[in-house]
Amino acid sequence: MTTTPADGSSPKGRRRRNFAGARPVMDDVARLAGVSKQTVSRVLNDHPSVRPETREAVTAAMDTLGYRPSRSARSLASGRTRMLGVISFDAARYGPASVLTAINTAAQDAGYLVSSIALDTADRDTVVRAVDRLSAEGADGVIAIAPQRWVGQALADARLDTPLVVLENDVEGGPSVVTADSRTGARLATEHLLGLGHRTVHHIAGPAGWSSADRRLASWRETLTAAGAEVPEPRFGDWSADSGHEAGRVLARRADVTAVFASNDQMALGALHAFHEAGRAVPEEISVVGYDDIPEAAHLLPPLTTVRTDFTEIGTRSLRLLLNRVEGRAEPVPVEPLVPVDLVVRRSSGPAPLHGR
Repeated sequence: MTTTPADGSSPKGRRRRNFAGARPVMDDVARLAGVSKQTVSRVLNDHPSVRPETREAVTAAMDTLGYRPSRSARSLASGRTRMLGVISFDAARYGPASVLTAINTAAQDAGYLVSSIALDTADRDTVVRAVDRLSAEGADGVIAIAPQRWVGQALADARLDTPLVVLENDVEGGPSVVTADSRTGARLATEHLLGLGHRTVHHIAGPAGWSSADRRLASWRETLTAAGAEVPEPRFGDWSADSGHEAGRVLARRADVTAVFASNDQMALGALHAFHEAGRAVPEEISVVGYDDIPEAAHLLPPLTTVRTDFTEIGTRSLRLLLNRVEGRAEPVPVEPLVPVDLVVRRSSGPAPLHGR
C-alpha cells in the first residue's frame, strides 16, 4: 500500500496541494508543471516564446489545482494593473449612463476592472485632479465622458502621461476622441421635417458649450440655410424635460410654429407636454422630432420620431481605442471615425398643416 508523507509530498517527492486548504498560487502551478514561475507568468500573458507543450503542461496544472490568476499576479507579470478609470459628468442622463454600462461590459470581457469617478463640476482643476487620482490608484488608462468643450480642452492642455480617450468632444491636439455623428443626425431630423412640407423648423437646443449640442445647432442652421428656409431663433434648454416644457410653452403660443426639432428626447418630451396643455395637436398642428431614441420614445403619446444614437458602440469603441494604447498595439489615429446615427420615424411627425405650407 502506498502512503503519503506527513508533509503532503507525493511518494515521488512532488508536493501535493491540499485542495481543502489555502488557495493555490503561482508557485504551486510552477511546481506541478515542472517549470519556473516566470514561465507560468509568460503563459498567463500569452507570451509567444512559450513552447506549445510547455503551455499545455502549465494549463493542465492550473486546471488540476483550480488555479485562478489573481489581479496582483497579473500585474506583477505584465507591469499593468488591469484596472481602467472612467470620469463622467451628468452620469444620470440616459446617454452617459448607457455609455458607462457599455464600457463596463466591454472592460469585463477584456479582463479589466473599472474604477469610476462621477463629477458634479467640470472645471479644469477638478478634471485634472480626477485623472491624477485614477492614475495614482494604478489605472492603466482613463476614459473621460466629457461632452463639455472646456473639459476636453482642459484635458488636452494638461498633457497627462496616462493613456486617455475622451468621448463626445471636439479636442484639437489632445487625446484620442470617440464621438457620434451629431451633425448628420441634426441634418436628417431637419430634412425630414422640411420634406413633410413645413416652411421651417424650430429648434430646442442643448446647453451652449456642449459639443453635441453645438454640432446639432450648427447643422440645423446649415440645413435650413441650404434649403432656403427661414432660420428662427433657437430656444436653449439644459437637456431636462422641464426645460423642454418651458420652451414648448413659448412655441405653442405661436400659430406659425408647425415643426420642432429638440436636441434630445427629454426636451422633446417636455415640449410634447406643453403642446398638449396648449391644445396644439401633435402631429396634426405641430410635428416634433427628438434625439437619442431613449427606451421610452416608442411609448410616448404619440410615439416620438427621433435620431437613434448607438451609445453601446460609443462605449465599446472607446474602450477598444484605449486598450490599443494601453497594450501597445498600433497607435490609433487621433480621432476615430464618427459613430453613425439613424432617423427613426414614428407618429410625432407628419405633414405640415395647410396654413404652414
